[in-house]
Amino acid sequence: MEENKLKNILITGGAGFIGSHLCKILVESGHNVICLDNLLTGSLSNIQNLKKYKNFEFVKHDIIEPYFRDDIDEIYNLACPASPVHYQYNPIKTIKTCTIGVINMLGLAKKNNAKILQASTSEIYGDPEIHPQREDYNGNVNTLGFRSCYDEGKRCAETLFMDYNREHNLNIKIVRIFNTYGPNMTKNDGRVVSNFILQALNNEIITIYGDGSQTRSFQYIDDLIEGLIKMMNSDNIGPINLGNPEELSMTDLSAMVIRLTNSSSKIVYKKLPQDDPKRRQPDINLAKSILDWRPTIDLETGLQKTINYFTHY
Repeated sequence: MEENKLKNILITGGAGFIGSHLCKILVESGHNVICLDNLLTGSLSNIQNLKKYKNFEFVKHDIIEPYFRDDIDEIYNLACPASPVHYQYNPIKTIKTCTIGVINMLGLAKKNNAKILQASTSEIYGDPEIHPQREDYNGNVNTLGFRSCYDEGKRCAETLFMDYNREHNLNIKIVRIFNTYGPNMTKNDGRVVSNFILQALNNEIITIYGDGSQTRSFQYIDDLIEGLIKMMNSDNIGPINLGNPEELSMTDLSAMVIRLTNSSSKIVYKKLPQDDPKRRQPDINLAKSILDWRPTIDLETGLQKTINYFTHY
């Protein structure tokens, strides 16, 4: 492992929520970082503070189109809308990003003999029938539903990564990211944490889809970034779950947000969208044993940091 060697690192989706945090950590560690983003859901404001660094470069580019560059050591492929509002807006483009875009990045990695990490997702498990979800579970995904463009797109991306590894001996990494939250989330991404916080800060009605008993497991962004870097520096190809196994109902989450924001918001329940998972919780035993990684930031601390961010948004 060459953790301490300064590298040329390409991050697709680098101006997005997760990508911008990853760019910051790697730039501040001294690595040369090329941030690739089409700005469909990413934002220049997320990386504004990084432009002062000589070892940071932003390139506006959509990975559906080929990208050519030499001397790349590592690629983090984070490019793809990750919230239902965004990936369902243009589902065909979402699938293209997960297939054509992934093939383009795998080809770039092959040309450069670079390591490449795929940001996969807990969504590949669909509406799971086993709990918690382990990496050897093949999932319960509706191939015909409104969420399929993302779920099946990410599943196909994993297949492509594995086939490039088997056929070309490419050094790949696959992580399955569970619900993540923190600063740099966008206001209109439709994710539950940002929705609840913004509604609570404005003393608006908090909308819960379903009866509130459905669960999620939320990890703070800093924990995820540490896991991504540890995975890239490991000898393992994955897939490995990265998430916080602390499971929470939507009713309990809304109550915590209302308390932390001192909000007068009331709760309204609406119909659960098609194929929305009822429960979601990662089994992270692989991450613990292989990466020596586990989340360390508790939900209340992380929510307070996120509330502070949206208060000054």
